[in-house]
Amino acid sequence: MEQNRTPLFTAVKNYVEDKVIQFHVPGHKQGQGLPEFAAFVGQRALEMDANGMQDLDYINNPGGVILEAEKLAASAFNAEKAHFLVNGTTSGVQAMIMSACEPGDKIILPRNAHKSAIGGLILSDALPVYVQPEIQKPGMAAGVPVENYEKALKANPDTRAVFVINPTYYGYTSDLENIINVSHHYGAAVLVDEAHGAHMYFHEDFPAPAMHLGADLSAASMHKTAGSMTQSSVLLSRSEMISPERLQQVLNLTCTSSASYLLLCSLDIARWQLAVRGRSILNQALELSRWARQEINRMEEFYAFGKELTGTPGCFDFDESKLGINIHCAGFTGYQLEARLRQDYNIQMELSDLNNILAVISIGHRREDLEALIHALQDIARKSQYRKYERFRTGPDCPEMVVPPRQAFYNPKKTLRLSSAVGHIAGEMIMAYPPGIPVVCIGERITQDIIDYINILKEEACQLQGPADSRIEYIQVLAGY
Repeated sequence: MEQNRTPLFTAVKNYVEDKVIQFHVPGHKQGQGLPEFAAFVGQRALEMDANGMQDLDYINNPGGVILEAEKLAASAFNAEKAHFLVNGTTSGVQAMIMSACEPGDKIILPRNAHKSAIGGLILSDALPVYVQPEIQKPGMAAGVPVENYEKALKANPDTRAVFVINPTYYGYTSDLENIINVSHHYGAAVLVDEAHGAHMYFHEDFPAPAMHLGADLSAASMHKTAGSMTQSSVLLSRSEMISPERLQQVLNLTCTSSASYLLLCSLDIARWQLAVRGRSILNQALELSRWARQEINRMEEFYAFGKELTGTPGCFDFDESKLGINIHCAGFTGYQLEARLRQDYNIQMELSDLNNILAVISIGHRREDLEALIHALQDIARKSQYRKYERFRTGPDCPEMVVPPRQAFYNPKKTLRLSSAVGHIAGEMIMAYPPGIPVVCIGERITQDIIDYINILKEEACQLQGPADSRIEYIQVLAGY
């Protein structure tokens, strides 16, 4: 198909240039009712903030320019069908699970899946069968070996779906092709969380993406690495196991009827840019990341891990645009280093954990951005007392799931002090964000290791989300258990 076209973006531009007199929502009327905001963000952005109509199409039942744009996206991503999303990949992950699973169906998924997958379990009433990711020496969770998936499938031959992360937050992938083959052999659909992999479709030096390998569904965050605006994503399908009608029904339940045309247009033009110029602009991002990794690894205080771990358990391949940096500086955790970079050098990292910080290198970066990070790390190294040591402290072991997520969600709750909750069943999730992986999921048994780890994260001023008590001194647990 002709990837140079941007049908949706072009239609919205024409609408703005026509200077239509608006008697439809939104109420700010092209910024006239919100002048202070318009002065800051620009008049044109608010002129593009339109609503569904014949010439701009409708998100829930597209038949015009939105459908044209989605067809172009499907072609660019090697999918049979693409759905634009304006509630992030969270909505895509939940739609995948709800489309593949009926209440009571089993789904195999890694325990380090994003909280959106747990939300999908609650919405669908699917039963999780967790597989464990490999923990690599830098102290981060990698992928899941195909053997772990196959073992779970043999033990649960009635599994309806298998969920895979491609790639992980730190850039490592599982052997997705063989996981797909094994899963399909057992009659299970394969759902892929490509929140951090939308760019991988457009350059051969990245790990192979889901639609190229035969996965059934993939949810990809265009906004994270492919250039569209925050909250915009795409749901891709190429499946004989999940009907397009079923998928559309689920999206109609969960998708807003008032999608932002700013977000939709950004998806259209980001697809165009990647399809037409993706290889060259991604090549620049790869060159910057490779150079930065090499420079950082000249410092004894830091280790920028990468492709050297491929071939080890859970590391089938690696996305080089993920610049994960392990810390050897005495006295620093990843959380502390992230805070120092922001406070002293005006640099904001993507995330940190006890052992590492992470920079996501994308099509928007320039060499001076990476130079600033390297110079900041060099300055911190000069000012720190260096001694080689290994921290590699990771989270607690996978908790025991006692009550399925949906049943736990609707079960009566009571509130306990966190320190008194050992042995009780969690009535809410607690997760570090980012990356949004739960330390404890709803329905799991709380252990002392979990409480100890949560207290460590609190001491580090880590952003913890999920519980009703924002200070996490109390936690909701299931009554009657």
